Order: sequence, then C-alpha cells, then structure tokens
Amino acid sequence: MERLIFVAGDESQTARLGAALAEAIPDGTVVSLCGTLGAGKTRLVQAIAEADGVDRRSVVSPTFVLLQEYQGRRPIHHFDAYRLRDEDEFLGLGPEEYFESGGISLIEWADRVESCLPAERLDVRIEVTGDTARRFEIEGHGDRCAMAVRRLKELLGS
Repeated sequence: MERLIFVAGDESQTARLGAALAEAIPDGTVVSLCGTLGAGKTRLVQAIAEADGVDRRSVVSPTFVLLQEYQGRRPIHHFDAYRLRDEDEFLGLGPEEYFESGGISLIEWADRVESCLPAERLDVRIEVTGDTARRFEIEGHGDRCAMAVRRLKELLGS
C-alpha cells in the first residue's frame, strides 16, 4: 500500500489534485471516495473528468440515478452509493462490468459498499478543514494503484 496526504487550501487546489489523479491513474482503476456530505466528492470527480476531457458542467452527483457515464479520453463511470438500501442494490447495478471495462470507476459514498469493491483500488478520504479547505488521504491498494500514488506524488511535488 502506498499513501499520500494532500492538503487543499481552496477549490483550485482540489482541481489541481483532480487533474493529477486523471493523469496518474491507469485505465481500469476503481476509486472509492469517502467523506461527509459536502466534503467535495463530486467536486473532485468534476476535476478528474475535466482533466480527462469532459465538460465539467455535465458532471453532476448521480445521487438520484445512482450512475452517470461520461466519455473523455476514456469512459468514466460515476457511482453514488448514498441512496442505496444495501450492497445487493449496488451489485444490481452490475459494477463488475464497469470495473473491468477499461475506463475509470469513481464511487461516492464507497464506504457503504466497501465489501463489493475490488481489493486493488484507490481509496480517497476527504476531510473538511475549512470553508473551502480539504485534507485528502489517498491510499493505493495493490501494485497498480500503489504505483499510481507514487506517480501522483511526483506530479504534485510531494
């Protein structure tokens, strides 16, 4: 496992992290996003998608539809587990098919469906530290994701 702490003082730093993540994570990566309501999970997804060639304005929280798909340089599958009743409902969405598609899968409220996620993944925990300030703890599990965190450190100068 490889770990990185990134402190963003404002939204522009969150956008910088998202752009670096878009560059660092390989195709087929599953990214779990955890944090309280309003922590910035969707904002980080917007930054990743924008850096991958998607119009940021088209990226919205999929809370009511559970899954949004975007096409940038690669497919982006944006899940939201907030309104799911249980893990079976998540499994009913067919996440394995998306996980194995070669795109990237970003899962908000991933802690609610953690046992359904692959062992090899990138975990991003977001903590609110101020009005626009956030602390991101990023852990890469498995060789590919650990390597992505090392690449992320290079890109961010950490």
